[in-house]
Amino acid sequence: MTKLYGSSLSRSARSLWALEELGVKYEHLPIAPSEARSPENLKRNPNGHVPVLEDDGVVVWESMAINLYLAEKYGKNSIWPSELAAHAGIYMWSFWAMSEVEPHLLTILHHRIMNPPEQRDEKAAQAAVEALKAPLNTLEVSLKGKEYLLGKNFTIADLNVAAVMSWAPMMRLDLSSTPNVQAWLQKCLGREANKKVRGLK
Repeated sequence: MTKLYGSSLSRSARSLWALEELGVKYEHLPIAPSEARSPENLKRNPNGHVPVLEDDGVVVWESMAINLYLAEKYGKNSIWPSELAAHAGIYMWSFWAMSEVEPHLLTILHHRIMNPPEQRDEKAAQAAVEALKAPLNTLEVSLKGKEYLLGKNFTIADLNVAAVMSWAPMMRLDLSSTPNVQAWLQKCLGREANKKVRGLK
C-alpha cells in the first residue's frame, strides 16, 4: 500500500498532486509540519520533515525526490517521457525551481504572511520580489511558443515547477510582465488532480 505522510498545506501538496495525477491508489496521513518531529515520523524521516512516502517497502523523503520517483515508477505512459533527453529536462527544471525560485518565494511568504507582524521586513520581501525577476524571465522565455516546459505535453517537470510557483497567487505576486508564465501557471494549477488536493487536509 502506498502511503503519503504530510498535510496538503505543506510541501506535501506537491506529492499529493503527483499521486492524484498518476492515479495511484494511496492512503493520505495528514501530518502537520509542526508534528513532523514526533518519534513516529522521525523513524520515517530522521530530518523531522514531511512529506514522507512509503511505497511497497520503499521510503522516500524530500518532495521533489518523491515526485521524481513516483513519475518514473507510475508515469511512463503519462507524465514521465520515455526519452533520456526529456529526463534531463525534468531534472533541470525541478532543481531549478528549488534553487532559483523557492527561496525567494519563501522569503516573501515569511515577511508578508507567516511571520508575526513585528518580525516582518518589507524590505526583505521586496528584495526577494526583485530577485525573482531574473528566474521568472528565464521561465517566460523558455515557455515562448510552447504549451508546457518540454513541449506539447504536461510532464512531472511542469507539475514540480508549478507546485513551487503555486505560492505566487496566494502572495498576490504580479505576473503580468511574464504573460507566458501567468498563462502556463493557471493552466497547470487548474488541473483536476491539483484542485482535488487543495480540498484535502
